[in-house]
Amino acid sequence: MVGVIGGLTDVPDTVTAADIARLAGVGRAAVSNWRRRHPDFPRPVGGTATSPQFALHEVEAWLRAQGKLRQVPPAERAWQQIRSRADDTGLGDTLARAGEMLLARTSDPAFTAVAELAAERGPIETYEFLLGRFLEVQPRRVGPTPATVAELMAGLLDPGTASVLDPACGTGTLLVQALRQGSPRRLLGQERDETLARLARIRLALRTSDAEIAAGDSLRVDRFADTTVDAVLCDPPFNERHWGYEELTADVRWEYGLPPRMEPELAWVQHSLAHLEPGGLAVVVMPPAAAGRRSGRRIRAQLLRRGALRAVLALPGSVQLWLLRRPGAESAPSTVLMAEGDDPAQLTAIWRDFHDDPGLHRPGVGRAVPLIELLDEDVDVTPGRHLAVGGTEQTAERFLQTRSRLADTLERMTTLLPAARPAERASDVPVVPLSELARAGALTVRQTPLRREPATADAGVPLLTAQDVIEGREPSARVAAEPTEAGRWILTEAGDVVVTAADRGLAVRVVERGGAALGPSLVLIRVEPDLLDPHYLAGVLRSSANVRRSTAVSSGSRLGIRRAMVPRLPIAEQRRIGALFRRMDELAAALRASADLGGELARLLADGVTAGTLGPDRS
Repeated sequence: MVGVIGGLTDVPDTVTAADIARLAGVGRAAVSNWRRRHPDFPRPVGGTATSPQFALHEVEAWLRAQGKLRQVPPAERAWQQIRSRADDTGLGDTLARAGEMLLARTSDPAFTAVAELAAERGPIETYEFLLGRFLEVQPRRVGPTPATVAELMAGLLDPGTASVLDPACGTGTLLVQALRQGSPRRLLGQERDETLARLARIRLALRTSDAEIAAGDSLRVDRFADTTVDAVLCDPPFNERHWGYEELTADVRWEYGLPPRMEPELAWVQHSLAHLEPGGLAVVVMPPAAAGRRSGRRIRAQLLRRGALRAVLALPGSVQLWLLRRPGAESAPSTVLMAEGDDPAQLTAIWRDFHDDPGLHRPGVGRAVPLIELLDEDVDVTPGRHLAVGGTEQTAERFLQTRSRLADTLERMTTLLPAARPAERASDVPVVPLSELARAGALTVRQTPLRREPATADAGVPLLTAQDVIEGREPSARVAAEPTEAGRWILTEAGDVVVTAADRGLAVRVVERGGAALGPSLVLIRVEPDLLDPHYLAGVLRSSANVRRSTAVSSGSRLGIRRAMVPRLPIAEQRRIGALFRRMDELAAALRASADLGGELARLLADGVTAGTLGPDRS
């Protein structure tokens, strides 16, 4: 397809190798393999040597001739039309032009495929799809609030909330969620990136006429300085050194204390409170470190004493939500809710119940903590520090619950024991080095640079660390999704195999959910699933011989993983063996969980016996 921009230039729609893989439903390694093996594969028409671009109509014709494609989906054609009308620096502006066409319900010859998709799906769904693709290819520009977190934040707002402000709105994710869940009459947002503000403005305008999005830095130039609202939703940028400390020292918003130079998060908290009506609610995403840093303890103490900080909710992925109310004429409350969990409905319910029961206690999930426990020398409001404290009358119940969970885990282990027997195949099965599999297009190997990255562990996207792989846990840190000197962060995908050195060999793990940045000291292997089973490969890499090959000449934490040898088996047999390895991984996870539960059971037994609430079973 060829489009006309401004009536002057014909520009072919282009696609990248990743786009081609998506069109054909294969991995990126397969596309690289096609380019090497098929001399008639379309030649690049633009891009760079490392990221070439191809004419969409040529790729479409080649895929169809090879029997790998019947028709380019309308959504893909619309996105490629956006991509081909702009280079990476102008992609957002090009998307905004297309969005403004959808908003005005007019036509533009440059965006015929976009208009066709809108006629089929509607302008809102079309724009959401295109915006989602934009965020995928430019993660460094904005890290949108995860959908589950955004839904939880909007769900925590008070019923009947009429006006909502997001002072760091990005592309408007939180305001859209507020509109979906509560239908507030007025939506306000501010975003310092003018292009993102433009995209957010279109996104909201497609849904309501009562939204206003301003461009500019909310801390330095507050476009809504004289405006108060019923609620604030905010997912602010973290760990910014140059947030305006010097010029904002005497700002009237610092009602609870001047935010320390290295704690801009506390500036955003007070900015949010300053825009609330008395009794209004702010829900602010915060890094866990902000709950306990010594530099911020005076401000945390003031927030507690005056009744502004009402709850702290700890979520998976190193994220906390601070729930704050602007104090009114009523007396300050005497408790603060501390809760943690991964069930949004449960967290929302416990917040609602806390309104009616200021002494609420749900063992292991949430507890109303007296201010006197929080106002110590540290003023640490980390939920995990307080959920296991107090409530000795609940210890016996928690002991029985933990004991039951441990019994269930131990019983489940017997079903996870892998059933293997001596193999009947010959011992001379051919083996190939990982490097040869890479050359054949069966996999690709990538690794994050060894040097230290900027200290942005509380922002952006989840970071999978070497210790996470060793311990078999979810990503435990976060980083800003910005380019490094060697290129952008490597983001994991489901089915990737990640490897790192461990005390007793190699720690190898198959990624179940993608989207995390690959941390230092990790090697990522992305397989072509039609040629190589990831669980089979992960299991083979753990063998003693491959541990020796991979670590014999490693430098620091740089593994020689390409030297590993892999038995060449048919894909069906790989998958059968991979299922054995996967069961073994599940057994190892159950063993770790049982060890944790055993430690918790021992602690609860000691607490209960000491408090007189537990004793021997006389039966």
